[in-house]
Amino acid sequence: MVAVALLGAITHQTLAAWGPADARPGSFFGRFRSIRPASFANAVVVLYAVSTLLGGIIYLTFRVDVRPELERASHWHVLGFFDLKEHFVAIGLALLPAYWVCWRPPLANEPPQTRTALTSILAFIIWWGFLCGHVANNIMGFGS
Repeated sequence: MVAVALLGAITHQTLAAWGPADARPGSFFGRFRSIRPASFANAVVVLYAVSTLLGGIIYLTFRVDVRPELERASHWHVLGFFDLKEHFVAIGLALLPAYWVCWRPPLANEPPQTRTALTSILAFIIWWGFLCGHVANNIMGFGS
């Protein structure tokens, strides 16, 4: 549930950050802009940290029980993508302080490029982690 909430928050914030600031009300981006993108920053930081902590707790089970089975079945591409996921999540964790500082007030006269770039990078990392985790979990029916 934490990962789904994180996906929703970062996706909403990313679309709002990329959307035009002068979007007309009622349009696709206008609806995303009706909620200030900055209001998601604290939630994203907390949800990312909690999701990483929970992932670290269940990682031992994956490493001991699941990974050897995937290796025996020669699912090297899945393991490679999962290893990339681990590295990306660590990079995202290191980016969280910069991300949080960029979304703090005052936002009025600051250029949005840094916020948009950091939000997009985190969105990519979060979506990559979510999808790779599901593929690794479901590739041989684990966790069902």
